Amino acid sequence: MRAGDFLSIRPYHVMTHDNTAPVMKKFQAIGAPTILDPNQPVFILDHDIQNTSEANLSKYRSIEEFATQQGVDFYPAGSGIGHQVMVEQQYVVPGSFVVASDSHSNMYGGMGAVGTPVVRTDAAAIWATGTFWWQIPRSVEVVLTGELPSGASGKDVILALCGLYNQGEVLNAAVEFVGPGVATLSMDDRLAISNMTTEWGALVGWFPVDETTLDFLRRRREILSARGVERVSEEDLVAWETNPVRGDEDAVYAARIELDLSSVSSHVAGPDSVQVATALGEIEGRKIEIQKAYLVSCVNSRAEDIAKAAAVLRGRHVAEGVELYVAAASTEVQQDCEDNGTWKTLLEAGARPLPPGCGPCIGLGAGLLEPGEVGISATNRNFKGRMGSREAECYLASPAVVAASAAAGHICGPGELADLELASDLHVIPSSFEADEQVDILPGFPERIRGRMVFLPQDNLNTDGIYGKDYTYRDDMTPEMMAQVVFENYDPEFAGVVQGGDVLVGSWNFGTGSSREQAVTSLQAKGIALVIAASYSQTYLRNAFNNGFTCIESPELVGRVRQLTAGDVDRGAKTIIPGPEIEIDFSSGAISLGEERFRFPPLGTVPQALVVAGGVENQVRQRLGIG
Repeated sequence: MRAGDFLSIRPYHVMTHDNTAPVMKKFQAIGAPTILDPNQPVFILDHDIQNTSEANLSKYRSIEEFATQQGVDFYPAGSGIGHQVMVEQQYVVPGSFVVASDSHSNMYGGMGAVGTPVVRTDAAAIWATGTFWWQIPRSVEVVLTGELPSGASGKDVILALCGLYNQGEVLNAAVEFVGPGVATLSMDDRLAISNMTTEWGALVGWFPVDETTLDFLRRRREILSARGVERVSEEDLVAWETNPVRGDEDAVYAARIELDLSSVSSHVAGPDSVQVATALGEIEGRKIEIQKAYLVSCVNSRAEDIAKAAAVLRGRHVAEGVELYVAAASTEVQQDCEDNGTWKTLLEAGARPLPPGCGPCIGLGAGLLEPGEVGISATNRNFKGRMGSREAECYLASPAVVAASAAAGHICGPGELADLELASDLHVIPSSFEADEQVDILPGFPERIRGRMVFLPQDNLNTDGIYGKDYTYRDDMTPEMMAQVVFENYDPEFAGVVQGGDVLVGSWNFGTGSSREQAVTSLQAKGIALVIAASYSQTYLRNAFNNGFTCIESPELVGRVRQLTAGDVDRGAKTIIPGPEIEIDFSSGAISLGEERFRFPPLGTVPQALVVAGGVENQVRQRLGIG
C-alpha cells in the first residue's frame, strides 16, 4: 500500500460523543437491525453537558437507552472528555487503529496508536459493517532532539510548529514524531502535541512506543484491574516491550522536519488563529489585557496541566476583572487533583470550576467570551466566534501561561523568560514514484458539469464559517433553513447571492476545523453543484463523498482565479462572482475557464461510486441487502 491508496479498514474502536444521537439517526436510516460488533463503539457524552434543558436531557437518555439495547460501553455526562476517557480506560493501545467522530482523535497517536477522525456517516457505517473507507495519507517525519527548557511544555512545541510551518507542509499528512527528544517528553506532553496536530492540518500525529508509554499503560492497567476491568493484559505489555511499535526503517516520507526542543520557549497563538504563534517574550511586552482565561479542553486539562497552573497560582489570586474557568479532562483527573491539593489551590485563587467535559472550547455552557473581551485559553482552537462572540479575541497558550496571565490581568509568563531562537529545519523529500491511474466514468456519474463560478478567496475557511455553532447541535434544522444560514459566519450575504447549480471555488485548506457534517449538507441544501479548492481538510472530504457530494482539487485554477479577482480580493470581498462559467470534464480530468484549461487529479472509482450511490449510507444498505 502507498500514500493515496483507498482501502477498507476495520478500526479497533470508534468513539462518538453527543453526536451519537445524529449517528443513531443515520444508523436507523440505513436499516441495520443491530450494531455488528457491540465491543467496537464507545459512547461518551461530553460536549453540551452543561445544558440541562429537557430537550438535551431527553437526547442523552435516548443515547443511554440505545447503548443498553445494543450492549455498547456508555459513559454519561460528567465522566470526562471522550478522548481522555478513551485513553484512561485503555480503549487506545499501541499499534491499534482507533477512530472517533471528532476532529481531535489525532490525540490517540500519543499512545503509539493511529488515531484519526471519522465523520458521522462513517461512524454509522462502522456500526453496521465494522469497516469504513480510508485514504492512506502521506507521511511527514518530525525529528526531535534536545530537551525542553524549564517552563516550556508540549503545548509550546505544537504551537511553535503550527506557527512556523503554516503553509500546508503537513496538511492531510500522518506526522510521525521520532528522535532522541521524544524520550524527554512526558505522556501528557505527547498527548497534547498529538491532539493539536489537528490544528496543524495533519490527519495523524503519532509517537513511537517507549518506556514512558509502557509505564503509563502499566499504571492504567493496575488502576483498571483493581476495578475488575481488564482491556490490557500482562502479555500485551510484554509484547509491546519486546517489540515496541515504531516506524519502519524503510518508510517513505514526503518531508522531514527537525526541531531542537532546547530552543523551544513558551509561545502564544493568536488572536483568532492557531497559525500565528509568537514567542511569549515578544508578546509579553505588549501588556495585552484579558478578561477571561480558560484551563479546559482535551488538549490541556490533565493532572500535569492542572498542577502546572496551580504552581503558578499558589498564594496568588486571579486579577480583578478577570474570570478563570477550569474543567478537568475527566472525573478521574479531577479526583486526583482534589487528592493532591492542586484543585483546591486553583479554587482558592478564584478559579470557577466547570464539570469535567467540553464547554467554552466549543462555545457551549458558562463563561463564553462577550463582545469586546479578550481571552487566553489552554484549548486547541481560537477561531473567531468559536468560544463566544465574534467581536471578542482569543489567544492560546500553555496552562502555566494561562494561569500567570489570569493572575496578572494581561498576557504574561510565570517567571523570567529565556531569550531563545527557535531551531528548526524543513527538508522536502522528492517522491520516488508517481502514481499513474487511468479511471473510467462509472454509469450514473456525470462526465461534465457546467455552471456559474462563485469564488471564496479566504484560505483555511473553517467549518465554523461554513455552518456556525449556533445550528450545529440543533436537530430541527430543515434543508431550507440550512440553505439560509450557510456561510453565515463567513459572509452573511452569501445565501442571498448564490443560486442552485453554482460551482463553488474555495482556496487552500477548505473546510478545516471541526468535523460537523452540516458544512457539506448545507451546501447540498443550497444546490451547489460541487466544490473546487486548492486543498481540503481531509475530514471535509470524507463528509463530502460520504454524502455523495463532489469535491476536486486544482491549486492552479485557484491561483488563476485569485489573479483574475485581485481587485475584489484586495477590497476584502468575501463572495466573488467573476462572471464566466466554468466547466469540469471528469472524463479527461480538466477544468475549462474561458479559453484556459487546468488539470485536476481524476476521481477514481471509490469516490465516483459514493457519488453515484448518493452517499455511503446507500452503499451500506446495498452491502447489507436492505431496501
